Amino acid sequence: MAAPPTPRVLGAQLADGVTRGNMWALLSFATAGTAVVSFLPSTQPHVLTTILGVPESAQGTVVGLLGFSAELAMILSLAWYGALSDRFGRRLVLIAGLLLCAVGVALFPFAGNTAVLVALRVVFGLGVAALNAMMSTIAIDYVRTRSRGKSYGLIGVFGGLGALVAVLVLVRLPRTLEAQGLDAVAATRTSFLIIAGGILVVAGLLWLTLSPAKAGPADGHVPLSRLVREGLVLVRDPGVALSYAASFVARADLAIVVGFMSLWITDHAVNERGMSGAEALARAGAVVGVAQMVALACAPLFGWLGDRMRRQDLVIVAQLVAACAYLSTLLVTDPLGTDMIVVAVLIGVGEIAGITTAGPLLAQQVPADVRGTAFGVHTLCGAAGIMILSAVGGLLYDAWRPAGPFVAAGVAGLLVAAFGLAVRRRVRASVQADLGREAMPER
Repeated sequence: MAAPPTPRVLGAQLADGVTRGNMWALLSFATAGTAVVSFLPSTQPHVLTTILGVPESAQGTVVGLLGFSAELAMILSLAWYGALSDRFGRRLVLIAGLLLCAVGVALFPFAGNTAVLVALRVVFGLGVAALNAMMSTIAIDYVRTRSRGKSYGLIGVFGGLGALVAVLVLVRLPRTLEAQGLDAVAATRTSFLIIAGGILVVAGLLWLTLSPAKAGPADGHVPLSRLVREGLVLVRDPGVALSYAASFVARADLAIVVGFMSLWITDHAVNERGMSGAEALARAGAVVGVAQMVALACAPLFGWLGDRMRRQDLVIVAQLVAACAYLSTLLVTDPLGTDMIVVAVLIGVGEIAGITTAGPLLAQQVPADVRGTAFGVHTLCGAAGIMILSAVGGLLYDAWRPAGPFVAAGVAGLLVAAFGLAVRRRVRASVQADLGREAMPER
């Protein structure tokens, strides 16, 4: 008797025990989670100007400090999130992350000074760490080996939708509420409270629709400290090392696009064009939206390539594409002109190239039973990248030029590509990558 066909969602073959409803819940989470992750960095310049009155000359440094502080907290938590998810299940860690994000968003515009703002950004960062780690891990858990590139491509598509929602809808809420008669401060605070409430609703829906399964029956007997060590020891594998390095740059790229591009455009719109803070934020959202729309369109391409090229080679290509895109910001003369639109298109391609290619490489290199831990460390490397490049980028933004953070990201991408070229011939996929929770047969 012939075996029943393998269930699929949008072409991706599902792993044993994963339902179509679970997969659609994951894709919905990709949209909602990316919208949440993108929203707060996009609105930081508006909060600094409208709520705290931080002068424009100091905003680059403050944005860098906010990013540095949040990512330092993420670095201290990420490997533990992965280990906790291997023991207690992905869903519990994901929901905890959403709750932390809701608290950070709700209180952010009520901060009375920069120190409180930094503390709330840390709370939000701890939530984002959980979301990023779980999104990467579940995307691999839910599909069979031959569909991992498709899975990351789908995450990129739905995540791109989330980024568009953030920059084209959520960041416009203050302007919309101002148009209805609220003053600037009240409109900002009300907008953040509405979005925090939406995060709580999403958390409840995902609790009901994601799979409650744990990674494996033996995970509860392995100490958390050992799981964390295993994730770090994996870096001896050149493929894992390349994936971790690519994550360092790729996650920082996303943060720089959302944070510093918004700051660049907002500063110019307010100080050179005389726009209001809410209007400037809306214009920044439109330009960043172009980058995210292009990323959305290109995500399936890199997902498709991920299942057809050697994954280490695709990571190298992606890093080179991203580096060229970020370095092209040196050519921008008017952040509200067509040259910035062209650069936004290039950055959209580079951003999604980096984000969608590092994960499948890691998945083929690590045993399934420590996959959550490995992806926790993977996201930790991304947090380190955001922390370092945000701090350096903030200083370059204020002391040199607004393109400084993008140049730093481009140089980092070139270094990762060079490392990839040096190790590409020594990368060998792990024979244990699909042994553990699923032991999935190929059909």
